[in-house]
Amino acid sequence: MCYFISKLKEDIPLFFLCYFKYLKMIRLVFGILVLFAIFCFPTIESRSHHPSVYSGIEFPALNCRKHKAVITDFGGVGDGKTSNTKAFRTALSKLSDLASDGGAQLVVPPGKWLTGSFNLTSHFTLFIQKGATILASQDESEWPVVAPLPSYGKGRDGTGTGRFNSLISGTNLTDVVITGNNGTINGQGQYWWDKFKKKQFNLTRPYMIELLFSQNIQISNITLVDSPSWHIHPVYCNNVIVKSITIIAPVDVPNTDGINPDSCTNTLIEDCDIVSGDDCIAVKSGWDEYGIKFGMPTQQLSIRRLTCISPKSAGVALGSEMSGGIKDVRIEDVTLINTESSVRIKTAAGRGAYVKDIYARRFTMKTMKYVFWMSGNYNQHPDEGYDPKALPEVSNINFSDMTAENVTMSASLAGIDKDPFTGICISNVNITLSAKPKEVQWNCTDVAGVTSRVKPEPCSLLPEKKTEGKNMDCMFPSDLIPIESVVLKKCSL
Repeated sequence: MCYFISKLKEDIPLFFLCYFKYLKMIRLVFGILVLFAIFCFPTIESRSHHPSVYSGIEFPALNCRKHKAVITDFGGVGDGKTSNTKAFRTALSKLSDLASDGGAQLVVPPGKWLTGSFNLTSHFTLFIQKGATILASQDESEWPVVAPLPSYGKGRDGTGTGRFNSLISGTNLTDVVITGNNGTINGQGQYWWDKFKKKQFNLTRPYMIELLFSQNIQISNITLVDSPSWHIHPVYCNNVIVKSITIIAPVDVPNTDGINPDSCTNTLIEDCDIVSGDDCIAVKSGWDEYGIKFGMPTQQLSIRRLTCISPKSAGVALGSEMSGGIKDVRIEDVTLINTESSVRIKTAAGRGAYVKDIYARRFTMKTMKYVFWMSGNYNQHPDEGYDPKALPEVSNINFSDMTAENVTMSASLAGIDKDPFTGICISNVNITLSAKPKEVQWNCTDVAGVTSRVKPEPCSLLPEKKTEGKNMDCMFPSDLIPIESVVLKKCSL
């Protein structure tokens, strides 16, 4: 059939001369052309849209994919007005069939692609090109309602028990890459922020990216803007890389956290730039009795080369939801500008579990309210069912090699009565104060530890210590966590 059509094309002039005389034949030929389009058109895997646009584009990824498609293959329209929710969901449904045959890659080309929530599949890459923006729909009907997380029990916004599904979501997945060459996801959060402020939601607002019970995850080389709530939330996941991400949200909008690893093991966050109205990174592991029962810690976490601006929150927060435990966290080479605090530990009676084996070094800070901040009275609870006798352990907390300028208060360190925070170590830290600093620079209660070469002079609960007459240095592990040794492959469009 395809051969016949190609031969017919050689006689196009004659074809037109005989048009009126051979009208029935022309109709027959038209029917053949339709059949040609149906039966001879290439399949999704081999189709190529504007190959010159994609040639030469390479990117690092955990794995490359055998099959490739573009969102326009599934009816996508990038005009910023047409809903592409059906297109994304159809694409993921069809491409999921290729997971066992080398996996699939879905390209979002330049344009504005309006969509509601959609779920990813395993052995899959979502590639957002430069010039492409995925726009989150403000139509609530395009956001399915899902159950609360088992380690939280209730919706995190404190209203109702359900929550909107995240914009980009997935559960029980393996080998997922969300990347690009600086494409954008815009959460169009203003709609959600306004309704939340007016207390018009009975459901928790959606996050931008949330993957649950998944492993071998990479999120990299894209820009995230104005999520309705948290931007990146891997929860109950193993082997996660978040790399070269830019996150931008208004500094006066709460709960727009940047990256929140939650009950995850073996996670690397590196080379990220974040402007947020909440914590740039918040490390979590469940809330009160629900997190204690679920019992899944966040552990083996490396954060490095972070730049953060957050005037009302922390560069890195540990908690406050930490009832599954947080341990073995390494944070290094961090720049904080106009940020409320560096590493903040947030917990309370009722949380239980622990925050321990925390190591932070090589911070550069400019314009800070606090440098060090620990709070044992962060009394936000999901309900009245928490156990006030479930006291958290906070121990072996290490800070070293830090400078801070224009600081209002050096430290506010408040443990819990009869449950002090212990093993605090601070070394080689130089803090210069703002024009109007607090009169008391170190406010310490229910804490214990040591310091070395710290200015201004710390509180008496953190005395100066030397080892055999030599200056003491706080510990930082010399080994790597496993995810830090992973080498990404070179893939292409």
